[in-house]
Amino acid sequence: MKNRKHVDFTHKNITYKIGDCILVRGAGAKLPFVGQIRDVKIQGKSNQIRLQVAWFYRPEDAAGGRKLFHGEKELLKSEHLDWCSASTIEGKCRVHSLQSYQALPRVTEADFYARFTYKPESEEFSPDRVPVYCLCEMPYNPDSFMILCSKCEDWYHPKCVNLTKTQCKKMVSFECPVCKQGRESVEGREGVQGRETKRRKAGLSANGSHTGA
Repeated sequence: MKNRKHVDFTHKNITYKIGDCILVRGAGAKLPFVGQIRDVKIQGKSNQIRLQVAWFYRPEDAAGGRKLFHGEKELLKSEHLDWCSASTIEGKCRVHSLQSYQALPRVTEADFYARFTYKPESEEFSPDRVPVYCLCEMPYNPDSFMILCSKCEDWYHPKCVNLTKTQCKKMVSFECPVCKQGRESVEGREGVQGRETKRRKAGLSANGSHTGA
């Protein structure tokens, strides 16, 4: 009997379809694998359901490993395709864009986000750079609290500006050290403008190396 292509199927009273993101049980793995269903086929006389899945990588499983700016729920999109049995599915999940993830009123165990695409065969990431913030010039991590400077409108980690999270929450407005210095002299003001422009154009690649404008 030939394989029959299918659009949706039911597993443990949950209906799945092409495009859904799923958690997949892996032999010996501490955490479930995350993938997106690309194709569904009914196989053989036993009508076994087979899925073609595009895998998401966890940062620690990609070249360069996990970096400080990687959030706990961050994944890397890929075009690494495999076929697996529907019986290995643990449940549905959702992989959001970073912007959509930030807008969630509540993050559940089934919510993840991805901002990079990873090519495991060449160990390349796309995009090759992202905006950086704060004095430490690191990309945004949604797990880390940051405070906005009312002058340059850049974001800062409390520890990088010698503040605590509690102190930041009590502030009506915050002025970063660079802007404070800029108010003292004309040279300082020119320095602030140059620093802000540089920060907006600078970036950090997904493997952790800084890149220029």
